[in-house]
Amino acid sequence: MMTKTIPLPRAGQGNGSVPERRDAAANRARILSVAQTLFDDHGVPPVTMADIAQEAGVGKGTLYRNFANKGELCLALMDTQLRNFQDEQLAAMRAQAQTGVPAMAQLARFLDALVNFSAIHLPLLCEVQHVGDVLDERETQRPHFWQYMTVQGLLRNAVQSGELPQTVDAAYTAEALLAPLAPHTFRFQRDVLGFDTARITTGLRLLLHALSSLNEVSA
Repeated sequence: MMTKTIPLPRAGQGNGSVPERRDAAANRARILSVAQTLFDDHGVPPVTMADIAQEAGVGKGTLYRNFANKGELCLALMDTQLRNFQDEQLAAMRAQAQTGVPAMAQLARFLDALVNFSAIHLPLLCEVQHVGDVLDERETQRPHFWQYMTVQGLLRNAVQSGELPQTVDAAYTAEALLAPLAPHTFRFQRDVLGFDTARITTGLRLLLHALSSLNEVSA
């Protein structure tokens, strides 16, 4: 008769792995729900991890097993929105490419959408960036690296199609275009300098127009 091997529980767990997995999922959902409520009521910066643990009725150990820091928690809160935004943008670009929309026009539309998304989720994005700033670069990756790759790809397509000259450095130009949309920089522009989203998108479109004009200069 064969014997069934029972996996050893992890530290702090009992033997009922299925109920405990359900408990862990319930704890995570409750933590996220409580955090969202606290952020809505008080704003993101004043709320601490201790506040969230207390309001959710979980120990700090449980909280930090689910989320290593506040930035990770904020990123989890945006998970659905980020996935939906990415899917929507990639679908739109595929449709535009199939109908022959120029790469630079696709890029302008993408940056418009990114500005609006950043404005809506700015408090959470700032917390995510703050955590990334204080960690060693080897320990973290950009949470939205696909945005950089998307902009680089569109710039390369623009070079290949002749919309931009061959001398354009797509990798650097992508960094330069997205730098104003880094959350802390975006917040400074909006909250300190008073730039609204329309002014920011107009400025970025002017930069794209200047890039496109390089062909005329080099001709």
